[in-house]
Amino acid sequence: MGAFFAALVAALLLAAPAAQATTPSPSPSPAQQGFQNNISGFLRDDARAPIPGVRISVKGNNFEGSATSGANGAWTIPVPAKGTYTVELDTSTLPEGIKLADGQQNPRDVSFSQTSNLSVIFAFGKGIVVQGQDFGQNLLNRLVAGVSFGMLLALASVGLSLIFGTTGLTNFAHGEMVTIGALGVFAFNAWGLPVWLAITLALVAGAAFGYVQDAGLWRPLRRRGTGLVPMMIVSIGLALAARYVFQFFFGGDTQQLPGSQVTDVQLGPISISPNTLWSLLIAAVVIAALGLLLLKTRLGKATRAVADNPALAAASGIDVDRVIRIVWVVGGFLAALGGILWAYYRPGVTWDMGTQILLAIFAGVTLGGLGTVFGALVGSLVVGIFIELTSLVLPPDLKYVGALVVMIVVLLFRPQGILGRRERVG
Repeated sequence: MGAFFAALVAALLLAAPAAQATTPSPSPSPAQQGFQNNISGFLRDDARAPIPGVRISVKGNNFEGSATSGANGAWTIPVPAKGTYTVELDTSTLPEGIKLADGQQNPRDVSFSQTSNLSVIFAFGKGIVVQGQDFGQNLLNRLVAGVSFGMLLALASVGLSLIFGTTGLTNFAHGEMVTIGALGVFAFNAWGLPVWLAITLALVAGAAFGYVQDAGLWRPLRRRGTGLVPMMIVSIGLALAARYVFQFFFGGDTQQLPGSQVTDVQLGPISISPNTLWSLLIAAVVIAALGLLLLKTRLGKATRAVADNPALAAASGIDVDRVIRIVWVVGGFLAALGGILWAYYRPGVTWDMGTQILLAIFAGVTLGGLGTVFGALVGSLVVGIFIELTSLVLPPDLKYVGALVVMIVVLLFRPQGILGRRERVG
C-alpha cells in the first residue's frame, strides 16, 4: 500500500506543472514566451473579489514589460533573468472605489530567490462606504464569510483533534494533509478527468495518505515505545519534507481549480460567492455526519474509549491499533476535504497552502480543547469568525495574526479550552 501511494503521489505531482497552462491569465508577448522566469500575482480586494483590468509594469536588468490583470485578477510578466526588478501598479487603472491599502509601497523593488517564479502581493483597502455597501453590510458579509471559513477550518481541526485524542500526537504535518487534497484535484483534473471524479480521487488520496502515515511511520514508532516529543519532532521533519516535495514538482505559482472564479450572488443584504455557500453546506453536513458517527455507532464509542483510556479500552477487547488506523484515515479524508474547500474559498492552489492555515487550525483545536472533537468545531468557528472580522480593521496580510492572539490568550487564561477538562500534570 505504501509503495502504491508513493507512486500515486509522484504521478499527481508530475502532472501538475503540465496543467499550469490551463490557468486563465493574460498571455505574454511573443518575445517573452521563451523566458523561463516569471513575476506574477493575483489582485484581490479586501473582500477577496478579483480585480480585473489593472495594469502592472516591470522594469530592471535592461528589460521593461507590462501585463493587465485578467478576469480572475491574475497577472504574469515573464522576465529574461533572475535579479531585482521594480514592479509598479498603475493606480489610474483601478476600478472606482478601490485603492491600495495605506502604507502599501508602490512602486517596489522585488528580487528572485531560488525559484523561477516570484509572487508579488498588493493589498487593497476600501473605505467605510464603497460601491453602495455600508459598514453594516460589510460587517454582515464578513460574519458570513467567517462562519464559512470556520467550518472548513473545523474539517481539518476535527481530524487533528481525533488524532491527538487517540494517540496524544501533535501532528505538525497536518497542513500537508490539507494541501494534498487541493493538489490532488488540480492534478487529476489536469489529466482530463471531470471535476467530480477528480475531487473523489483526491479525497481517496487524502485518506490513503493518512493510512500510509500510520502504517509506515507512527505505528512502528508506537511499538518501539517512542516518546511523544520525539514523534512530534518527526512530524515536523515529515511536514518540511512533504512541503518541499510539493514545491519541487508543483512549482511556486498559484493555480486555480475549475469553477473557482464565480460571481457573487446576492441573498438579501448578504453578498456571497456560490463556492463559499457550497463550502458552508458541505462542511456542515460532513461534520454533522461525523458527530452522529461518534455518538451513535460502535466505532464511534470505541474511538471515544481509546481517547479516554487506551489501556482500559484494550483490556475491554477493543483493537486499539485498528481504531487508531481508522482515525488516521478519517483524519486524512477530512483534511483533504478541508483543503479542497480552502482552495475554492481563497481561491487558489499553492504548494504551501496547508501551512498557511496550520496556525489557525491549531488555534481552533486549542481554543475548543485539545482532544475534544466538538471543542475543535466550536473553537474553529470562533477563530474563523475572528479572523474574518479583523480584516475590517487590519490589512489582509495581518488578519491571521488574530489566530495567534487567540491561542496565546486561551493558553494564558483557560489552557484546557472551552470544552476541555482540567487535568493534573505530574
